[in-house]
Amino acid sequence: MAQPQSATILCRDCFHRWAAEAPAAGDGATPRRRRRCNSCGSPRTVAHTELEDLSIAHIDCDAFYAAIEKRDDPSLNDKPLIIGGGTRGVVSTCCYIARTYGVHSAMPMFKARGLCPQAVIIRPDMAKYAAVGKQVRAMMQDLTPLVEPLSIDEAFLDLSGTARLHHAPPAETLARFAKRAESELGISVSVGLSYCKFLAKIASDLDKPRGYAVIGKAEAVAFLEDKPASLIWGVGKVARERLERAGIRTIGDIQRLDETVAIRRFGTEGQRLWRLSRGIDTRPVVSERDTKSISSESTFNTDISDPDELSRILYGLCEKVAARMKKQGYASASITLKLKTKDFRLRTRARMLAAPTQLSGRIFEAANSLLRKEATGAQFRLIGVGVSNLVPPGSADLGDLADTSAVREKAAETAIDSLRAKFGHATIFKGITLPKR
Repeated sequence: MAQPQSATILCRDCFHRWAAEAPAAGDGATPRRRRRCNSCGSPRTVAHTELEDLSIAHIDCDAFYAAIEKRDDPSLNDKPLIIGGGTRGVVSTCCYIARTYGVHSAMPMFKARGLCPQAVIIRPDMAKYAAVGKQVRAMMQDLTPLVEPLSIDEAFLDLSGTARLHHAPPAETLARFAKRAESELGISVSVGLSYCKFLAKIASDLDKPRGYAVIGKAEAVAFLEDKPASLIWGVGKVARERLERAGIRTIGDIQRLDETVAIRRFGTEGQRLWRLSRGIDTRPVVSERDTKSISSESTFNTDISDPDELSRILYGLCEKVAARMKKQGYASASITLKLKTKDFRLRTRARMLAAPTQLSGRIFEAANSLLRKEATGAQFRLIGVGVSNLVPPGSADLGDLADTSAVREKAAETAIDSLRAKFGHATIFKGITLPKR
């Protein structure tokens, strides 16, 4: 008769660890019952046979924007809260109370208002959220230098080899991080712990909010078997429909294919799906991710067809993109205009400049020339501008015999940037940004 497998149990409140018989199915990757801590009595424990061997984590802040607003205004704590605005915009995020009404991120605001008319609605304060995001990131980097940000409120961490530094295995270090985030920042996080990025990301969604879930190697294939194929990152609507036409609906359907068959039917994507279906993911946690593009866009409360009004809004967006490029140390010669019509049809138009730039005026000149070709009577609900193929700024706006105004334009914009940095953005502005009377 096989001996019962031993598991490690960790208390997420007092961090006491002890060994016990392996938990019943569901106590690990899909928590169903909790064992109380035999030191402090807390029910907030996590148990797994591989708990002390795993080191790849995904940390996700719970309803990040909404959590910050509730932290700053406790009167909102027991109310449904939506972060968004206007009638034409979308929900940036919402609290878990609002989610019980069916509201979710990226939902049109008019639909969210209909589902939860009693919700408190607050427009996003991105500067405040970014400041807290930087605090979260700094706390992550206290754990390990291998932090790979995915967005302002989530990241992968590789804690391999950190046990000696923190005098604890990664599982305990992550629990301490979660408690520190609550006590110091007033927000909660959910932790997913595994041996690879794919499963760590899945685990962080299993037990929200204030969650902590673990998926080990031994259970990976069985855990994934009955999950929908769309759970695999990169399988969106189009890919899902393609798989369904081939009779593949679950990850288990992919697991049952021979690898060569998967490659023959779906090409290199088939091999990726086959490997992930078995929990094979060798991607490392990369601490620095290259920025590939910078963009800004605006959704209107009412549709706009007037070219001059569209140009006015476009100029402000170009200023934002230029400011972000300067702050992040980039330049670009690749400009893209984005327009969405009143019937939600998307138009994108691109143009290459003769040389890289950081100047809002030059970005606007290129984007506006594209806009004037499109703004011929159609009504638009959104406009955006972006730059891509980013390069270091050393080659930007140098000027030459064919471009004698570059140096002068750069000096003027640098002076404007200095005044705004000292006295605020509204200190100086161009006439084009003024609305029509």
